[in-house]
Amino acid sequence: MVPITLFLALAAILFCIGLYGVLTRRHLVIVLASIEIMLNSVNINLVAFSAIGPFANISGQVFSLFIITVAAAEAAVGLAILIALYRNRNSIDVIKHDLLRW
Repeated sequence: MVPITLFLALAAILFCIGLYGVLTRRHLVIVLASIEIMLNSVNINLVAFSAIGPFANISGQVFSLFIITVAAAEAAVGLAILIALYRNRNSIDVIKHDLLRW
């Protein structure tokens, strides 16, 4: 039996890597991949916590499936926006796309 602290440490490391990627990278594809890494770290936490305790249940796995579904929809919409931005501006650099700034 693997202790829960190893799963939590792995999830924390993955979340920090994803957060670093979102905050520091300028390439939109890398930002989308970093968001996916962050969502996967949340999935690890949900599955790990649903497996512990005297009465293990599958609610964490069910929530994890919902998060995977939302992540797939987010990736599809994000890539569609990415393609539209590239067609209009010929660049996928985050800094150059300031359409929503004041």
